[in-house]
Amino acid sequence: MRQIDFAKSPRFAQISTYGRLPFTKNLRGVKAVFVGIPFDGGVTYRSGARFGPSAIRQSSRLLRPYNYFADTHPFDDLLACDYGDIDVVPGNVVKTMELVEKELSKLTSRAVPFIAGGDHSITLPVLRTMKGKHGRVNLVHMDSHFDFWDAHWGERFTHGSWLRRAREEGLLKEVIQLGIRGSFPSKEDLKDGKGLSITTFTTLDVTQRFKALKKALDSLKGKTYLSLDIDVADPSFAPGTGTPEVGGLSSLDVIKLVRSMRLDLAGMDVVEVSPPYDMSELTSMLAANLLYEGMSVLSKRRG
Repeated sequence: MRQIDFAKSPRFAQISTYGRLPFTKNLRGVKAVFVGIPFDGGVTYRSGARFGPSAIRQSSRLLRPYNYFADTHPFDDLLACDYGDIDVVPGNVVKTMELVEKELSKLTSRAVPFIAGGDHSITLPVLRTMKGKHGRVNLVHMDSHFDFWDAHWGERFTHGSWLRRAREEGLLKEVIQLGIRGSFPSKEDLKDGKGLSITTFTTLDVTQRFKALKKALDSLKGKTYLSLDIDVADPSFAPGTGTPEVGGLSSLDVIKLVRSMRLDLAGMDVVEVSPPYDMSELTSMLAANLLYEGMSVLSKRRG
C-alpha cells in the first residue's frame, strides 16, 4: 500500500485520507492503521473535536514518504492505511465506548492503531482494548491537564476523568504525564496523582529537567500507549482545542519529544483537536505530523 503519487496527482486533489494513504478495511499485511473517533460528548468546555479526524486528514496532505529525522519510511515500512472512522453515538458516552472497544478489537488483532480524536474520553475504551490485546500497558500521557478528576457534575466518564477510570479498572502499569501546567481546582489534586502512582512532569520540567524526563521514559519496559492531548502545545501553536492553557510547549518541542521516544508502541492517539477554533489549520497540521512521528517511532523500532 502506498501513498498517492503527488507527481501524478496534485496534493490538493482526490478525497482526503490520512497522508493520502489507501482507504481500506482489509488489514492483511498492514502494520499501522490510522482511524478516527469523531466523538466529543465527553467535553466540559468547548466542543468541536468531533471534527478532528476529518480536519487531520485534510491537513496531512503534505506528509511525505521519508522522515529524514528518523531515517525511516513509516508509511511504506508499516504498509499503513486509513481505516476510516469508528461510528459513534452523539451524546452517549457509554454506548460510544462500547462501540469503540468492539471495533478496535478487530484492528488491534492485525495492526497498531494511530487514532485521531475526538475528545480525551475516547482513550478509556482504547486502553481497555489494549489490555485485551497486551495485558496492562504503560501510558505516556502528554497534556496540560491531569485528567484524573473523579467526576464532573456527577458524570464519571468525561475527558477529564478517563485516567482515573483507567487506573481503577487496572488497565495500566507505569504512567508518566508530561506538559502539565495551568491552575488546578485544588491542592489535593497533587496528592491524588501520587495516590494513583502517576509520575508527573510539568511544562517547566520538560524544558528544565529533560534528562530526568528522558531517563523516566527510557525506563519503561514492555508495551506502551502514547496519548497526546493537543493542548500540551501552547495555544499560539495549537489554538484549535477545547480547553487551552497558556505557557505551553512549542510545536517543535512536542515533535522533538515524540521523536526522542524509544517506546515499544502499542498504539497512539492525538485528541482534542477542535477545528472550529482554528481556521488557519495550525492545530490539525500539528496533529497530523505528530501521528506521522509516532508511526516513525514504530517503524524505526521495528526496522
